[in-house]
Amino acid sequence: MSDLTSETQKDRGSNQASLRAYNERLVLSLVRRQGGLAKADIARSTGLSAQTVSIIMRGLEADGLLIRGTPIKGKVGQPSVPMHLASDGAYSIGLKIGRRSADLALMNFVGEIEHQIHHAYPYPMPDPIIDFATNGVEQLLTKLPKKSQQRIAGIGIATPFELWNWAEQVRAPADEMAAWRRFDLAEALGHRSELPIFVQNDATAACGAELIVGRGADHADFIYFFVGYFVGGGVVLNNAVYVGPGGNAGALGPLPMPATQGKARQLVDDASTFVLEAQLEQQGLDPSCLWNEPHNWSGFDELLNPWIQHTAQSLAHAIVASCAVIDFPVAIIDGAFPEHVRHAIVNATTSELAQFDLRGLQPPAILEGSVGANARVVGGALLPFFERYLADQELLFKSPA
Repeated sequence: MSDLTSETQKDRGSNQASLRAYNERLVLSLVRRQGGLAKADIARSTGLSAQTVSIIMRGLEADGLLIRGTPIKGKVGQPSVPMHLASDGAYSIGLKIGRRSADLALMNFVGEIEHQIHHAYPYPMPDPIIDFATNGVEQLLTKLPKKSQQRIAGIGIATPFELWNWAEQVRAPADEMAAWRRFDLAEALGHRSELPIFVQNDATAACGAELIVGRGADHADFIYFFVGYFVGGGVVLNNAVYVGPGGNAGALGPLPMPATQGKARQLVDDASTFVLEAQLEQQGLDPSCLWNEPHNWSGFDELLNPWIQHTAQSLAHAIVASCAVIDFPVAIIDGAFPEHVRHAIVNATTSELAQFDLRGLQPPAILEGSVGANARVVGGALLPFFERYLADQELLFKSPA
């Protein structure tokens, strides 16, 4: 009898601890989404008692995860004190692996990149990527005081899946790229670092970044396009990135496009920067600026403008096809390019969409993404935060049971 009672008490204690941890994550997630909330606002939003919220917020403040804002005076009663995430409350490291370059970033708890390292290469190979990440993490750690280094939640990797399938497009030796087939990124980096490692598809991670720290936070449902070396994207439903049972929901690159000269085409063939890269090379121009200087594309407008128009035509087609399946009220477009290019693509896509026969469909609003070229590395860096501090990661990257 006493043993059974003891086990029951242990279970009850475990459940209480789990509930407390869940409530702490819930409070932190609400504060992140709203930018700052007072105790009464959190109690109303969560249904938790004012006393419970007070205990949770005092604990989170003592742990350095929340800070007090400026008191707001009301008409009656004591001023309310909004609580905000403490930027130095936690840190995370994001690693983006691209077809032409990699980025490593140190991000604070409010989603700001404090330091970043960029590395370009002809094509990605496993061992050099791990060396870059290992050396880069050591370099980033020196940017933080010893005390703050203990607050790093982990390393989040945003990477294209099945890199070996794209050897021809990145003009890499197929036998060398085949090394990715048997390479476990998380395991390899885990041998070099004591930090927890998390991995997500790069376009899905970018979509998560737009949802959490971008303008996507204002929209519960949207289709998201990220135009990088290869175009990709994501699907957001009910404020969560939907990845599907196989993790491929929102893999927009394979969407069929109208055939050209009898040849079947996909969105990835029309709305990707590798297309512009090939055009620059055909004109004898150096295309390295596309990935080395994603904020400064200049000097090749005669090629850039037609590429923008063709990209917009293809994106409009993809948006119509997507909205025929799910009634998205919003389509968000972002990419690894300068803001003026993003602006031009969004405007051109809006114009192209107006040319379609949309009977039976409600055309979505087409908006510019706000995270930009860093969306993938920011999305990667968010992964450890959700694992350790915020609402369950499955609420962000949701798949059916």
